[in-house]
Amino acid sequence: MLMLWVTAVLEAGLNRLLYQDSVMKPARQRLKGKVLRMELAELDSPLILVFGEMQVDVLTAWDAVADCTLKTHIATLPALRQRLTALIKQGDLDVEGDLQVVQQFAALLDMAEQDPAEILAPYLGDIVAEGLTQKVHAQFCGLRRRLLEHRARLGQAVSEEWRLCPSTLEIAWFSDEVDVIDRAGTRLAARLDKLEQSR
Repeated sequence: MLMLWVTAVLEAGLNRLLYQDSVMKPARQRLKGKVLRMELAELDSPLILVFGEMQVDVLTAWDAVADCTLKTHIATLPALRQRLTALIKQGDLDVEGDLQVVQQFAALLDMAEQDPAEILAPYLGDIVAEGLTQKVHAQFCGLRRRLLEHRARLGQAVSEEWRLCPSTLEIAWFSDEVDVIDRAGTRLAARLDKLEQSR
């Protein structure tokens, strides 16, 4: 049931992202009729992308051999657009079959319009969509700034006011003292060894 939901959402998203803009038609034509099989470590079933002229179909089973098989983790997928060859060299991405299919898919994703205002514009209108996305972006930036400020304040409170953890100067002093004691212990052990040998 989960895989049906995943394939439905992925198919709708990819069709919306890759097949709405007529400017991307030449790039889509290169993938027409190609099959990309993605085996993700986190999923039990593979995801098979079958590229057509008007849409991409996302399946979990395909009887024929795929043009390209991609084995990786879900977290690696967003980096496909910028660092495909680096991911292969690092071993984060295993590609079997026609490498051009993955390269063309990554290029198509890179060309795709990912501005939320563009996606919302047909439903809300250009002005409302742009205003809404700017407002959400400003709220997100403000929230992030406040979280960083709270984190800095909490760090100061824990080390300075509440004294729950030592400050960096106290840690450095403690490390120096441990080194002094360690050296004194080493010298004492050496002296004891000398005394034992002199007997």
